[in-house]
Amino acid sequence: MHVVSVNVGLPRNVVWKGMTVQTGIFKEPVEGRVSISKLNLAGDQQADLTVHGGAPKAVYAFPAEHYEYWRKMLPEVSFSWGKFGENLTTAGLTEAGLCIGDRLRIGTAVLMVTQPRMPCYKLALRFDRDDIIKSFLTSRRSGFYFSVVEEGVVQAGSEVEILSRDPNRVAVVDILHLYLGQAHDPELLHRAMHVSALPQDWKADLLLRARMERA
Repeated sequence: MHVVSVNVGLPRNVVWKGMTVQTGIFKEPVEGRVSISKLNLAGDQQADLTVHGGAPKAVYAFPAEHYEYWRKMLPEVSFSWGKFGENLTTAGLTEAGLCIGDRLRIGTAVLMVTQPRMPCYKLALRFDRDDIIKSFLTSRRSGFYFSVVEEGVVQAGSEVEILSRDPNRVAVVDILHLYLGQAHDPELLHRAMHVSALPQDWKADLLLRARMERA
């Protein structure tokens, strides 16, 4: 397991559907060592902090393995690392293999898995197509957000080591299944509610969806 690419970018103004939108989704690979702080990477910034960034979403990672899927789905699109707005393009990590609350050493930093990525209209802006949001979500290839337990530095080629596993064993993809209504599993939902690393807004949303399914 290792980091394939480190990608950063500052917010920029983009005209989309006749509107000027500020977004930080445009990330570019950078060489050399990059510092990871409690809120982001050096040289990186989010535009709308009401829905992006913050301590639970300080670092966004996306598996390099998913790129082949998207190249086949969207053959007309030019892909390079960072295309999905990820800070870290990784190899060897998956939504099925990582659990919420797992702690990893990436480079010299210690990060904790907190949640899957929920796509917003900025992804549609990035790809210039509205259908990418639904396709991204239903593909269950969401990538994963990390909070920063210990600050450090990372670079392309940095090794990734799993330091500890959350005892509840709720995988990132399990959260997606619950969110999409693909898993009517009271026991899984119960375990998810006991994962301290899962943000409260996620827990409230999953409980609401479960109640609506039972209604």
